[in-house]
Amino acid sequence: MKEFLTKLLNGVSEKEVASSDKEILRNLLNLNAASQHKDRYYLNNGFVCGKLDISANGTGFLAPYDKRFKQDIIIENKNLNTSHYGDIVLAKLLPLKKKRQSAKVVMTLKLANETSVVYTKQIGSVILGVNVKTALSSPLKASQKSLKMLPPGTLLKIGNLNNEIVEVIGNINDPLSDEKISLAVFNKNDEFSEECEAEAIAWGDEVDPAMYPQRVDLRELAFCTIDPVDAKDFDDAIYFDEKKREIYVAIADVSEYVTPYSPIDAEAKTRGFSIYFPHKAVPMLPRNLSENICSLKPNTARLAFCFKITLGEEGEVAKEELLEAVIVSKRRFNYDEVDQILRGEREDEAGWIKPLFALTSRLRKKRLKNAFDFRTQELRMSLDADGGLASTRFETDTDSHRLVEDCMLLANVAAAKRIGKGVFRNHGSPDLRKIQILLEDLGALGFDFVYESDIANLVRKIQTQANAVGNREEIDKLIIKSQKKAEYGAQNLGHFGLGFERYTHFTSPIRRYSDLTLHRLLKAKLRNDEKFFNYLLLNIEATCSNLSELEREADRVAFDFMDRKFARWAKQRIGQRFNAYISENQNVAVARLDDEIKGARIFLGAYGINLLQKVIVEITDANIATAEIFGKVVKKIIDV
Repeated sequence: MKEFLTKLLNGVSEKEVASSDKEILRNLLNLNAASQHKDRYYLNNGFVCGKLDISANGTGFLAPYDKRFKQDIIIENKNLNTSHYGDIVLAKLLPLKKKRQSAKVVMTLKLANETSVVYTKQIGSVILGVNVKTALSSPLKASQKSLKMLPPGTLLKIGNLNNEIVEVIGNINDPLSDEKISLAVFNKNDEFSEECEAEAIAWGDEVDPAMYPQRVDLRELAFCTIDPVDAKDFDDAIYFDEKKREIYVAIADVSEYVTPYSPIDAEAKTRGFSIYFPHKAVPMLPRNLSENICSLKPNTARLAFCFKITLGEEGEVAKEELLEAVIVSKRRFNYDEVDQILRGEREDEAGWIKPLFALTSRLRKKRLKNAFDFRTQELRMSLDADGGLASTRFETDTDSHRLVEDCMLLANVAAAKRIGKGVFRNHGSPDLRKIQILLEDLGALGFDFVYESDIANLVRKIQTQANAVGNREEIDKLIIKSQKKAEYGAQNLGHFGLGFERYTHFTSPIRRYSDLTLHRLLKAKLRNDEKFFNYLLLNIEATCSNLSELEREADRVAFDFMDRKFARWAKQRIGQRFNAYISENQNVAVARLDDEIKGARIFLGAYGINLLQKVIVEITDANIATAEIFGKVVKKIIDV
């Protein structure tokens, strides 16, 4: 939809309008919000389309698809016209009375969610539903008698069109309800339909290689998987033939089991991505596929889509072959075990891990001449038996992670070379405005840099100086904030961060629909099936746009869950003080905990303080429903 509404700004012909967008076009024409000129349709002046955000006080902010608007458009509560947080709406611009443009919602073009999550609360003599996302209260389509029978704080899923109760999902005071809240807020589901489950089970548990005589038999090769210790879905395996300088990257052949427009495919397309909570994963595919027949389990025959990459004497890619294969993973390693091998603390049971790492290290060094190496840390959270926050820790990439990553990059680049149109992973260079903000932030920290047109070279200079003063990780966070988000696109635009002219996602079809779509395109190419290839490309632009949005949603679900755990933890510690640092200081200051518990956001209000400043904060309040923590700075920490 975003793709269509964006095109409408410059004009779109009728043949360019997808069937899913034709109803929207008719509505726009009926409202005189769009018009036809010659053979093209245009959005009329005075109207704007975009995505709606709603603050806790009920004010709406429209993020317009029209890039001529440099900031969000204000929509007062009285002008929201029953639209909800996250909806895509058509709005009519109001006469400019202040510096900030305002508008009123004319029509909701697409509901973000058909439902919302509220908890029951008595306000005066009436039981109302309080939205967990916006904190706004609203009447419920149920009798007050029945509502008063529910325990206070009962969590309800309600229809956005009529406020009718759809489902009771728990209680706001129960930590075990957090998972259901986070999924329901973003309209996600852990369960699959009976039809999907039956289809998945029908594939059985084992692969009979005799049924696939046309496939390349690679069962004798010593493939292994390298994953986190608690992983259940193994979607990639690698093998290295040192003598022949051949790297094999074998990926679970999900497209063999999930056909276009099947029930599982429809559900996978809706989900887009697996969601990862600290305690479990919500898979994109039914578990009998993701954790069973598709998963590259050890000592079990499995179907794989495999790149065989031959390297020359200087480490350059000499040949890339794409194979439909049968493999058997000989060993399942976790990252810690491979790190032990690379440090010489453990025998190399595979026999090729050390030589492969030596090779990929050289490839990595060469690649980083045109790319960036960000020292990022991933926050990990552990829960107790009652669903409460037990501990947090930051994980940094190790040599084992880099070994796997470099192999996957080789396969992803090889895949990108094989398509002219399809599914690419694009990453543009940063906007000038964001680079200027970065330089200002760095200036406040004592870094004196001036703008350079060669952004890549500027970033490397910043990282070099950050290394010299010992705060590389903190500076990398600021650099990443200045970057554009990577997105999926039907046309190749290159990947700035990785330094690749062409790049895509090939290696995780179990957990990303983008990769599954790419596999189908590549198979059609391999089989010279031009008709099926072109069929797969129908509405591919809209598919890519939707995937980018679903990816962000999957991330938001995971972050929302963690924020809820942090808020419950903080609610029990109001008045206590903790070490933190300032992570945001524009408009509203935000601190991040950096104590025994790490990573929690604490909102400080309009407080002028330097970015990355170490502080001691006191927790003043916590809202479990909205998953927010509030605090105040009681002391700045000055490093000696």
